[in-house]
Amino acid sequence: MKYSHSPLSGFMKTAILFLALGLFVLRFAAFGAQIPYFAIDTTSNEFSRLKAFVDRAVGGSPGYDFSAVDAMLMYSASENSAYAELAITMVEEMVTAAEASIASGQRPSISGDSYLYVGRNIQALALTYDWAADRLSENQKQRWKAFADQAIYNIWNHEDAKWGETSHSWSGWSNNNPGNNYYYSFMTATMYWAVASDNQEWLNFLKTDRIPLLTNYFKDLSGGGSMEGTGYGTSHMHLFHLYHFWKNTTEEDLSDSSSHCLNSIDYWVHATVPTLERFAPIGDQSRVSGAILFDYHRTLMVNAVLLNEETEQAKRGMWWLNNISIDEVQQSYNLKENIYKLPETATKPQTLHYFSERMGDLFARTSWDTNATWVHFKAGYFYESHAHQDQGSFSIYNASWQAVTENIHTHSGIHQSTDVHNVIRFNNGGEVIPQRRSETDASEMIFYDSSNVLIARADLSKIYSRSEQVKSWTRNILFNRAKNTLSVKDTFDIESGITATWQLNTPVEPVVDGDSIIAGKLVIAPRDDNVEINISNWNQDPGDGWKIELTRPGSPSTFNVLLRVNAPTTWDGKIVHSKKQLLSEQHTELKVSPNPFYSSTTISFSIPVTAFNTSAIQESYLISLFNSNGQLIRKLLPDCTSGHCSTLWDGTDYNARRVIPGIYTSQVNASGSIINNRMIIIR
Repeated sequence: MKYSHSPLSGFMKTAILFLALGLFVLRFAAFGAQIPYFAIDTTSNEFSRLKAFVDRAVGGSPGYDFSAVDAMLMYSASENSAYAELAITMVEEMVTAAEASIASGQRPSISGDSYLYVGRNIQALALTYDWAADRLSENQKQRWKAFADQAIYNIWNHEDAKWGETSHSWSGWSNNNPGNNYYYSFMTATMYWAVASDNQEWLNFLKTDRIPLLTNYFKDLSGGGSMEGTGYGTSHMHLFHLYHFWKNTTEEDLSDSSSHCLNSIDYWVHATVPTLERFAPIGDQSRVSGAILFDYHRTLMVNAVLLNEETEQAKRGMWWLNNISIDEVQQSYNLKENIYKLPETATKPQTLHYFSERMGDLFARTSWDTNATWVHFKAGYFYESHAHQDQGSFSIYNASWQAVTENIHTHSGIHQSTDVHNVIRFNNGGEVIPQRRSETDASEMIFYDSSNVLIARADLSKIYSRSEQVKSWTRNILFNRAKNTLSVKDTFDIESGITATWQLNTPVEPVVDGDSIIAGKLVIAPRDDNVEINISNWNQDPGDGWKIELTRPGSPSTFNVLLRVNAPTTWDGKIVHSKKQLLSEQHTELKVSPNPFYSSTTISFSIPVTAFNTSAIQESYLISLFNSNGQLIRKLLPDCTSGHCSTLWDGTDYNARRVIPGIYTSQVNASGSIINNRMIIIR
């Protein structure tokens, strides 16, 4: 556990090599310290900016959110004692203020917001306590130790928490939930202080309890990303920092216990829109509602890349870092996580989709050009507090948002209900039937991707499993890259009296044009009969953008909508106003041979994909057979291979009875088009 100070240690040999190459300046903690110094790239622009930031603080003008950690990192890379003295002063002021609060029976500020900021404060105390130990008095060491020990005890023992002799129990919010951003703050405080103080009780507690809880949790999240979404999911920058710290201190690589950290690189690469300045707005948006890339995303990727150097994912991560709109850290207080040497090799991604199964996030695009069309479709687990009722939702981006959650236009970024998302909203009278959180019942998605077409099928029934009013809901999407179209087909089963409303949020005001809706460069074509269209302007919190609502009278069980992006990179830009025109572009011939026939015939059609691997997706192409009175007599499941689907009909109905001679109709919904052909049975 202790850092070795042997002159011939492996760490020292590495440091000497770095020094010889002129890449880093490394100093080592004073004798007896527990935390080794981090390898800092002193040749980088980020390091120069951090030094200037710290120097201004030493001169009496600390910038926004300046931390003693900034000062101690600069002290570790120099001989300037002024940096250590500044950190000592800051920590001493924090402890003194806490002691005054405790003496009056109050909670110190470190306990505010359910101990959310305990990590950053104890990290600052621990680094200063450890690296500047020779500059502290014994009285300071004892007081700082008592303060840190009590803070960490209170984190993990919320019901028995106290300050001084006064009980200060608290909720214990997320102190047992490694999926919540608070947990990383709690772990930062505990890890840093346990190592700095060489406290065997805390170290054993970490090894036997807290760390196993953390690593076991992320084994289930192998696809990368966060159950909190992409807003609060940036807290994984702190998680990956902890991995770095623990590896640097103990040589144990916690990130290697699962593929989550490695795959989070590709998750964020694909979650970023083609113009490389925004990301998929999933769940609560913690900083600003508009899903704009910021320093936090750079920091997350930097830490993930450093933990996975030499991997193909890290190379793609470096391409992302080199090309996103945030080409360097914007705010000085974020520099501390970006002063390390990064790999030089960068590789542009090639795969056009990425799927994180447990998160249920499927990302797809037409290409890796900045003018590409990008789609996100969601169906997975839903249980974290910052997650939204967005199961089944989709987003479209091309140059700007074409279809996206209304949450990005709110002031708070925390509107969670179904009415702000591109889903079906089920209502019982005037009340929305909510999607339910569950750690066991998840939506399920399967998909297939060819070079031109991605097809996905999501069974969303389980999010309503506790409601008898919504019995089932399945959503199929077909993303045609060549045509920039997204076909969305919903099938559902609801109780009598329950209404279903198909929703789409657009940043541009939609205009009804014939049987289509035009929202900027997005064309929306309902393909069901008797569709009623309602368009409303959001005006909440404050609002922006518009919502399209589609309803069908009676007791509908389906919605079928085709969306097309006017993307000039793949077609001539002529806006299609007519549903008939849109459908004709998806048309494929339904063949019956022989026709007329006596005993059996083959029904076949083509689809714009190369193969199907799952029968569940093939069911989207069921062939329906009708008699001359329009009555459904049978459905057939075709066999689809290499873009060709076919099946044999032996002239029998559902009950295996031979039908009478006459005229029959075969029908299939292929590639978003309803196609019919007439058949004649003769005897």
